[in-house]
Amino acid sequence: MGGVNSRINFASKIPTVIMMCGLQGSGKTTHSGKLAYYFKKQGKRPLLVACDVYRPAAIDQLKVVGEKAGVPVFEMGQIDPVTIAKNALAHARDHGNDFMIIDTAGRLHIDEVLMDELKNLKREIQPNEILLVIDAMTGQDAVNVAGSFNEALGIDGVILTKLDGDTRGGAALSVRAVTGKPIKFAGMGEKIGDLEPFYPDRMASRILGMGDVLTLIDKVQSDIDAESAMKVAEKMKNSRMDFNDLMEQIRQMHKMGPLSSVLNMLPGAAGKIGDAEAEAGEKQLKITEAIISSMTPAEREKPSLINPSRKRRIAAGSGTRVEDVNRQLRQLEQMQKMVKQMGKLGKKGRRMGFGGMNMNGLPF
Repeated sequence: MGGVNSRINFASKIPTVIMMCGLQGSGKTTHSGKLAYYFKKQGKRPLLVACDVYRPAAIDQLKVVGEKAGVPVFEMGQIDPVTIAKNALAHARDHGNDFMIIDTAGRLHIDEVLMDELKNLKREIQPNEILLVIDAMTGQDAVNVAGSFNEALGIDGVILTKLDGDTRGGAALSVRAVTGKPIKFAGMGEKIGDLEPFYPDRMASRILGMGDVLTLIDKVQSDIDAESAMKVAEKMKNSRMDFNDLMEQIRQMHKMGPLSSVLNMLPGAAGKIGDAEAEAGEKQLKITEAIISSMTPAEREKPSLINPSRKRRIAAGSGTRVEDVNRQLRQLEQMQKMVKQMGKLGKKGRRMGFGGMNMNGLPF
C-alpha cells in the first residue's frame, strides 16, 4: 500500500492547485469540502472551485459542503469549466488563498468527453496535484477506474472514500498496485472532519484486526479540547466529577466520530465490534445525554439533590424510565469511587518511592 505516508506537493508560489477527479457517486464533491476543511484546520486559506457544471445541483452541493467547512466557494454558473478555473486562479491570487481545490465533473462511467475536459483543465491550469477519488466499496472495480484515469491524466494520488466499511483492504492494495501512485487520504465517515492522511502501516494494522493506536492518538490531539479535558481530569483527581463533566466528555467523544470507528482502533477490539454492539453503545450515549439534559443546573452539579420526585420528573422529561435515571446515578457514583481509588494508588506509589505517577499510572 506504499510503505509510508505520502503528502501533498506544495507549490512554490500560492496557490497550490488541487484538481479532484472521479466518477459520479464516488464522493468527489463531498471530499473536496473535506480536504478544504483539513487544510483550514492547519491554518491555511483554501478556496473551493465549482467546475462540475453538468450534474444537477452540483454547484449547490459544493456550496453546502463549503459552508460546513467554513470555506468560500468560487462559482460562475454553468459555463466553460476552463474559464471558471482560470478566473478562480486569479481570484485566489488576489485574495491570498494558498490552496485552490477544483471540483470537476464526473460521469457514471469513463468516456472520451469526460477525459477530454479533464485534459483541457490540466493543460490550461497546470495543477500541482491531481487526486482521484475512489469509492472503496466498489472493490476490484476500483482497479479499472484508477487505471483509466491514471493513463489519461497521470494522477498524483488517490483519496479512498468509505474506508470505515469492511471492504477496505482489496481496493487499497489494488489501486496502489495498478497505478503505482500513493493513496494520500482516506474518507472515514460522513462528517466534514472525517478525512485522514493515509498511513499504509496503520491501515495494514486495521485490516489485520490489530487496531490503530497512532491514528487514535492523532484524533484525540486534533479533536479534543485540551483545556477542557485538563479541567475534567483535575475534577476527577479531586473526586469532584459531576454530570456537567460527564456531558462534556460525551460531547468530546462525538467530535471523534462514530463510536464503532473509535473502538475499532483499539488493539483487541479491532474487528470484534459489530454494528449491533456499536449501535447499542451509541443508543446508550443518547439516553445518557437525554437524562442529563433533563436535569436542572443544580442537579447536574450536585447529584445528591435528586430525590424520588426529581427522578420521576427527569425520566418524564427525557423520555426514559426512573430505572434508567437510577442506573445513571449509580454509574456516576461508581466512576467517582474508581477515580478516588486510583488517586490513592498514585499516592501509595509515591510514598513507596516509585516516582511521580498520575491517575493513569503513567510517569509525569
